[in-house]
Amino acid sequence: MRELDVVGIRVETPSNNPIVLLREREGHRYLPVWIGAAEASAIAFAQQGLVPPRPQTHDLLLDVLTALGRTLEEVRITAYRDNIFYAELLLDGGTTVGSRTSDAVALALRAGCRIVGAEDVLDEVGVPVPDEDEGEVEVERLREFLDNVNPEDFAFDEGRSTGADLMDELDELENELSEDDAEGPDGPDGDDTPPKPSSGG
Repeated sequence: MRELDVVGIRVETPSNNPIVLLREREGHRYLPVWIGAAEASAIAFAQQGLVPPRPQTHDLLLDVLTALGRTLEEVRITAYRDNIFYAELLLDGGTTVGSRTSDAVALALRAGCRIVGAEDVLDEVGVPVPDEDEGEVEVERLREFLDNVNPEDFAFDEGRSTGADLMDELDELENELSEDDAEGPDGPDGDDTPPKPSSGG
């Protein structure tokens, strides 16, 4: 297993589909994973350290684990089969739970645990970028890869929401956070109004 860092959310052009980009910590390979807009938002907000006034799905799951006295120790990207990435959550005591890669990454960022990828996954779908000529050349090689690969070559973790959907959802969530701060936790009328369903399914 190789430890991975989350570079961030990118929007692949020209299809405008969001991806989460991971990078090998002690190596020179990137791992792009096409995901849905809802999961992209969850990952982006965790990276920015934004905490909603009411827990979103990934926050809730982590709260449940904590309430049960369990700890998320590691997230593993274990396999790549039929254009689909497979991941698992490693809990204390050796318990493992299967997970979509996007959900696993979103949880790892919230729990502060490490993310690792199987060597054979990186060998098969990792994008090598030599250490020499880092900087502009590194960005150009990665851009060239993203320009020439089709999202259909990879399975989406969730639906086919576009990058435009992602930007709209991020704006909407930021507006909701601002409104909640101004109106209190239960909305303007004191009702616990459920949030609008996301476009990512």
